[in-house]
Amino acid sequence: MSTTSTTEDADDRRNNPTPSRRDLRVLSVLRGSPLAAIMAREGKIRATNLTFIFWDLFYPLGYLLVFGVGINASLGFSSGDASIGYNAFFLAGVLAMASFGIASNTSWSFFLDRDNGIFYEMLTYPMSRSEYLLGKVLFNVLVGVLQTAITVLLAWALLGVGLHPWRWPLLAAAMIVGTSGWFFFYAVFALRIRRNDAFNTVTSIFYFVFLFASSMFYPLEPLPRAFRAAAYSNPITWQVDVVRYATIGLGHGGGIALEAGAFLLFTAAAFAMAVHALHNQE
Repeated sequence: MSTTSTTEDADDRRNNPTPSRRDLRVLSVLRGSPLAAIMAREGKIRATNLTFIFWDLFYPLGYLLVFGVGINASLGFSSGDASIGYNAFFLAGVLAMASFGIASNTSWSFFLDRDNGIFYEMLTYPMSRSEYLLGKVLFNVLVGVLQTAITVLLAWALLGVGLHPWRWPLLAAAMIVGTSGWFFFYAVFALRIRRNDAFNTVTSIFYFVFLFASSMFYPLEPLPRAFRAAAYSNPITWQVDVVRYATIGLGHGGGIALEAGAFLLFTAAAFAMAVHALHNQE
């Protein structure tokens, strides 16, 4: 079936109140649990290419092995704590980078849904716009949590990074909120931008600015004041610092609490803007 005919079918469904047999099956599922239905759909999409699942689960460990081991061996590293090597320091950066990437890839699916017509069809189903957004991100949040568990355990087994199980609930919360916050942030742009190439340009700029103007790769204390100011106003720094505190205990509790609160506000604001952008699609 062509994209044109699929789009026309979606238009017909909006104009024709009589649902098809397929629509009735989907509607019955959505009435039971909209979040579960959207999650199941996202899972089926991801399951069509297991390479993507494998990549999402294990590429953070690859980054840690290449950059962590390389920098630690060739350049040396000092975090102010002699017991913390670069592998341990960079672990939080790798985890935050992974959640950032998962969020970007998930938001890109809006373009696929628009191209095949299912996006506008989904807007006619009996669910709120917030449920639609939450359903799209929940499956990928589960992937992110599993990815985090695999990376932390293999970093301990292969690189000798210490484990702090009593902080794992904080780590899980940081990864769940982090992945969700960045998805909502990217969703605002994915819903407002109509061209794939324009969205890819925007995400590339965000990758460069957010990742390098942060505490992801290096401590901020030795850096120039202007760079530190920019990094401390960067939401990914807030996420990285919370994750770093949860993985290796680096940081001060009061400052970490402030950064965690700031990231929660960022997530709430991004969610509100994404819901608004989704309402404007009608």
